Amino acid sequence: MPSVVQFTAPYQVDLVPTPPQELQPGHVRVATWYSGISAGTELTAYRGSNTYLNGAWDTEARIFRPGPPTFAYPVVGWGYSEVGQVVEVADDVSDPKVGDVVYGIWGHRSDAVVPAERLAGRVLAPDVDPRRGAFARVGAIALNAILAGDLRLGDKVAIFGQGVIGLLATRLSVLSGSEVLAIDVLPSRLEHAKDFGAATTVVASPKVDTGEAVREAFHGPADVALEVSGNDMALHHAVRSVGADGLVVASGYYQGGAPNLRLGEEFHHNRVRIVASQISGTPVILGTRWDPQRLVSVFMGQVAAGRVDVESLVTDVVDAADVGEVFERLDEGDPRILQVLLRFEGAPA
Repeated sequence: MPSVVQFTAPYQVDLVPTPPQELQPGHVRVATWYSGISAGTELTAYRGSNTYLNGAWDTEARIFRPGPPTFAYPVVGWGYSEVGQVVEVADDVSDPKVGDVVYGIWGHRSDAVVPAERLAGRVLAPDVDPRRGAFARVGAIALNAILAGDLRLGDKVAIFGQGVIGLLATRLSVLSGSEVLAIDVLPSRLEHAKDFGAATTVVASPKVDTGEAVREAFHGPADVALEVSGNDMALHHAVRSVGADGLVVASGYYQGGAPNLRLGEEFHHNRVRIVASQISGTPVILGTRWDPQRLVSVFMGQVAAGRVDVESLVTDVVDAADVGEVFERLDEGDPRILQVLLRFEGAPA
């Protein structure tokens, strides 16, 4: 029987059996090989802090309202970084074909029925490491933040947070011609940021005024700051790091309030712009030229060209049945973890 990852209650996640999905016209069946855990988002489901678990999202008005939460436990099938092999296609589908290795979004499940049109252009070549496919979505998120920052050749960019998305943002910023200063609490991640082209690094700690440290390293304010950690203190220091009319891209998933973000200080006096970057849409200034599909296509093109080394970000490949143990490690902040891939039965050794 197929299986799926389920958040049963706060701090309880398991791999549970699920009935097979029926193959519909226009769809294909994919046997999942790997599914990447996006720790920032998925820990909010694990801990019970996710906004959808605590409020009602009005999809038409696009506002949270009082009322029963949008999601409730058990939460089934989260995940948006999957790769697997097509094992069955509907009679009206000619592409992709049985045997193709594809990537997309269908959640942490061993077997998924996916619209064929959603896999258009998402077939990996036979000689490509299939684990690359698990980075399509997180790479798109990083690229979206770069576009929101309107980075230009020679810009001085401070990137707060060097998890998977932060490291990818660092690499993409370097490819854009920017000078990158990377900030994180873990020196090991900053070493990886250097490998990805960061010119300077700062170890964040309560003893370090990070905003000042950025200004000292750049001999002046940053042109742009990207905040991808989801920490409100980091967001405050990102605001401090830029100058008058500076730009801060808030790409983290912030939970609860933001007591460390003091809007009466640099934000007010320097007229700092804070823009949100979220993968459901691209920066409005780009009009219709960019959409989430193009983000994926461009990012995966950089990976295919060898300009972005995603394989080096994989620190853990664990059997899907051990998902509970790996979430415990993520919740505890295991410093050895960057990208975790859940491995399902049938995945290449």
